[in-house]
Amino acid sequence: MSNYDNLNQAKSGRRRFSVKDRLKSFEYAIDGIKIFFRNEHNGWIHLAATIIVIVLAFACEVSANEAIALGFTTGFVWTAELFNTAIEKMMDFISAERKPQIKFIKDISAAAVLVAAVSAFLTGCIVFIPKL
Repeated sequence: MSNYDNLNQAKSGRRRFSVKDRLKSFEYAIDGIKIFFRNEHNGWIHLAATIIVIVLAFACEVSANEAIALGFTTGFVWTAELFNTAIEKMMDFISAERKPQIKFIKDISAAAVLVAAVSAFLTGCIVFIPKL
């Protein structure tokens, strides 16, 4: 590595690409999933719903497009719930006091999960009702 590269790396705070570091990031993500399931009861509810959707999808022999729709909406719910959990924990970390601004943030975050869940439910109804 040249002095110029060293200088740029030091200025930017960036390090060279490392496969080891990329693999470590997967470990952090898996740790996050473990922590989520250990501490969040809603995770277990979402897991049960996901298993039901998967079983129904196989039992009803959904098309590829239907499977994609179910997969995306299920992933949407999981993503919303994970972000909601992170936002709630962050707000609790920022202040243990009951503040209207924090309540607003938490309520909006929870609303995102509700929107995702309703979207997934409606998608499930569109896919499964005609097949049952």
